[in-house]
Amino acid sequence: GRIYYIRKGSVTCIADKEDERHLLAQTNKIPFDDRICHQATLTDLNKLLIEDFLQTVGSALTEQQIIDMPIDQLGWNMQIIGGSSEYLRPKNVGLLFFSKDPERFIPGAHIEIVRFGENESEVFEEKILHGPIHKQLEEALNYLQAQVITEKVQKVFGQAAAIRAYNYPFGAIEEVICNAVYHKSWDDRTPIEINIYKDRITVYNIEGPVPPINNEDLKQERVVCRSYRNRRVGDFLKELHLTE
Repeated sequence: GRIYYIRKGSVTCIADKEDERHLLAQTNKIPFDDRICHQATLTDLNKLLIEDFLQTVGSALTEQQIIDMPIDQLGWNMQIIGGSSEYLRPKNVGLLFFSKDPERFIPGAHIEIVRFGENESEVFEEKILHGPIHKQLEEALNYLQAQVITEKVQKVFGQAAAIRAYNYPFGAIEEVICNAVYHKSWDDRTPIEINIYKDRITVYNIEGPVPPINNEDLKQERVVCRSYRNRRVGDFLKELHLTE
């Protein structure tokens, strides 16, 4: 069969299966989140969700302008639809954020939260979140903040202010879960999984670091990667101030 050679640093070597997959993915000029979904129509975009988003991010349009503007014009302005005037279709990013049921078109577009008991094989609670992906993200963060993060207050003799400590820093959890949504391979049917154990929280997300970053790179103090998996998803999350 055909053999592919790639350059890694100063070395030329044979591409393995993962390298080949990444190279083929790069040949797709249009990333998955910016591609048109031919199975959906504009009626699958919910105008109320679009209006809510624009008002939340402080759109330059007035509330009345947003309400009066047809969904196809809003879609063009937000770049969440594509095609010709005779064949307008939502883009995948539009369905992820502005469809009530993205999973009709993007299987696996949900977040699963599993909370284990004292015995790690025993499931204490399971929640499967559905709907627009940013709403799922907010719901997951609210759940963790209310149900998992706990505070310990310790009074110090002779000191007015008490020492407050948390079992998990909310900012770190927010960063990890937001990144999971940002960098997920949405064309993969595997959902994001948040597993809560007695002594740790794990977030499982397909398909891991974006090449050329690998697990060894992540062990370093500083990691630099200029390749992004879902720029359009990231743009919307940034507007909502969920990522930077």
